[in-house]
Amino acid sequence: MKQLSWMQSTPSGNSFQLDFCGMAPSGDSVAVWSCKQVAQWLQEEGFGEYVELLCSQHRLDGPSLLALTEADLRGPPLGLRVLGDIKRLTLALRRLQRQNQAELEELGLQHSDSLPSGLSSGSEGGEWGCDGAERMYNGADHLFNGTELRHRNGDRSGYGLGATQCHTHSNWRYRQHLAGRLDPEVWKTVMSCIYVFCVFGFTSVVMVIVHERVPDMRTYPPLPDIFLDSVPRIPWAFAMAEACGLILCYMFILILLLHKHRSILFRRLCSLIGTVFLLRCCTMFVTSLSVPGQHLKCSSKTYGDIWEKIQRALAIWSGFGMTLTGVQTCGDYMFSGHTVVITMLNFFVTEYTPRTWNLIHTISWVLNLFGIFFILAAHEHYSIDVFIAFYITTRLFLYYHTLANTRAYQHSRRARIWFPMFSFFECNVNGPVPNQYNWPFNKPAFMKTLIG
Repeated sequence: MKQLSWMQSTPSGNSFQLDFCGMAPSGDSVAVWSCKQVAQWLQEEGFGEYVELLCSQHRLDGPSLLALTEADLRGPPLGLRVLGDIKRLTLALRRLQRQNQAELEELGLQHSDSLPSGLSSGSEGGEWGCDGAERMYNGADHLFNGTELRHRNGDRSGYGLGATQCHTHSNWRYRQHLAGRLDPEVWKTVMSCIYVFCVFGFTSVVMVIVHERVPDMRTYPPLPDIFLDSVPRIPWAFAMAEACGLILCYMFILILLLHKHRSILFRRLCSLIGTVFLLRCCTMFVTSLSVPGQHLKCSSKTYGDIWEKIQRALAIWSGFGMTLTGVQTCGDYMFSGHTVVITMLNFFVTEYTPRTWNLIHTISWVLNLFGIFFILAAHEHYSIDVFIAFYITTRLFLYYHTLANTRAYQHSRRARIWFPMFSFFECNVNGPVPNQYNWPFNKPAFMKTLIG
């Protein structure tokens, strides 16, 4: 029988040697084990060579033993290199964790067997995630906090299922979200829809007011613009720009229907679009630019009464301000609303589809860039209108998602004060939203029943 010899220093600086000759750990709970008892357990499990590393150098006691994971064994500061020892010690730790689940719950931990390792039995339906690899879950969906790591075949970590398998990593420990999944919070999505529709209505009212203040073209001719002065006007270009926007809209609707977290996606789209258009209302109202081209038949228009203004605002609102729906507006130049919508849809399409969907991403960016070119080629906006619209939209999208993915607002009182709506919508979203897809209906058989 192996004998364990372990050196420990006393407060006076002297050292003494502890000998364990196959003695079993005391009947105390693992949560109250001392370093000596952990050393005894390691010796009995056949890992005596690691007692010096774990117990003497790193002072591993009972609670820290229960919290120990395979990632801890592999990574610094432990850095075990023998794969067989890592796996055997991990299995021993899992057995210990299963035998002490009550202590784990008291410590706020979940034993490592609860991590999904691929296909689980009794799954009711399939989901697509992890850049296209299909995953199956039983009953409750699993969600993890932290930065997502994709372990592919051949990765030295030893994980993998098929081509790709997703895990999450945080501070070298795997953690399972106790809630089990992202809460869709449909009521917040409904509030975001109400918010964006109110902003669109307010934008329509501001456009009616701005139309009354359009500068006279004879007094204020079009401003000098390098692009407009260099590129001849293409009459059908603006209709093509709106067509690009419609294609992007259909692409996003399809992604929205198939995305597992569609409620969060739509809530984010509404809050971002609404906020950018609210800013656009301010810039339109404050500064009235001269008409960018002689081809535009725009002049200051005076409405008879308030009811006529309301009817005009409703016409703009119901037609979404698009020329394809017969809406013609004047004076809403700073900045381009068409550029905002096209760019925002492009970013949502590329953000919430896997990185390996290169064709979709290429099509989305081509539509975005061509849409911007067609807006300028139609001479419907100044170049500065389009540039500012693109810059504001992209910056707001990136800032929003950076704050949401890192949850920085939780640690910053200033962020909560300056972005109260963001904090309200994102307070229960833990980290990045995974790109997982499922059938939009509860049961796929529903469609089969309809088809017959």
